[in-house]
Amino acid sequence: MIRVMLRSLLAALDPMKKLFLGLVVGFCMVPLTAFIFVKSGGMPVATKGKPLPFERFLAQVALDAAVNREADRSSPIEATEANLAAGAKIYKTQCMVCHGSTNREPTAIALGMYPKPPPLVRLDKKGVTDDSAGEIYWKAKNGIRLTGMPGFGESLSETELWQVCLLLQHAHELPSSVGKLLSEPTN
Repeated sequence: MIRVMLRSLLAALDPMKKLFLGLVVGFCMVPLTAFIFVKSGGMPVATKGKPLPFERFLAQVALDAAVNREADRSSPIEATEANLAAGAKIYKTQCMVCHGSTNREPTAIALGMYPKPPPLVRLDKKGVTDDSAGEIYWKAKNGIRLTGMPGFGESLSETELWQVCLLLQHAHELPSSVGKLLSEPTN
């Protein structure tokens, strides 16, 4: 019955109206299909769920666009031993639980996160040591949506944020006193 009605409706329409109707129906099908996919539980929301096609790509493109606006920003404070030590103390209390240290196994919290938090304090020139100060600062201040990386802009001062950024940027060349601070057990 419905088929007959649709055929008679389509027969009555001229080709331009058929094209327009096809575009409208096609355009409406995309959000409807997405809604049904999400509503039926098809969307991976568990931390162990695999990312959807293009999810990682789209998230990275959006993050790069946001960070690039601040990437050229330079640190208003110098990478002195005192600032690096202050950054190490902040890192130990705020960051180490997820991002770890050079001499510690990942914590249960870090192992349960998706995506996995990258190790930030590395002795080689990998990780964030080759990122600009502005990029590290932006990520620490604002956090990264859909990753578990919180923004510390409300809980740390500008100076504290820059101290952590400098620590991370110079992680491969830290003074021994700062390296010792990072390797001491947390209280």
